[in-house]
Amino acid sequence: MTPGDEFDAVRAVAIDYLEGMLYADEARLRRAFHPQSLIVGHFRGGLECDPVDAFVAAVKAEGAVPAGSPYRAAIVAIDVTGDMAVVKVTNDYLGTSFTDYLTMLKHAGRWQIVNKAFYDHAADRP
Repeated sequence: MTPGDEFDAVRAVAIDYLEGMLYADEARLRRAFHPQSLIVGHFRGGLECDPVDAFVAAVKAEGAVPAGSPYRAAIVAIDVTGDMAVVKVTNDYLGTSFTDYLTMLKHAGRWQIVNKAFYDHAADRP
């Protein structure tokens, strides 16, 4: 693969993550995340350090935005070095805004998220 192909493949995983979360699409989320990945950050006043199964269950419990609904999400930056990548994304979800850092690893020819660290911008409000 060329560097551009790797960049596009990483971007596709980030889109699977964002749209999988917003549309509560378990298949897309499971494709995006490595089964042993962790989701870490402060949410609603507490520290979360959850395995991907708990994250997927929480997304499914929240439900999807209606198909075709507008949403705010953006890929802010992508950095690829060898078989590692970091993607910064922003999105509105669960009534707040988030900044997520997705660490990805290319293993067995496939990019997957191995860690999601997030910042809940609700912490910025008094």
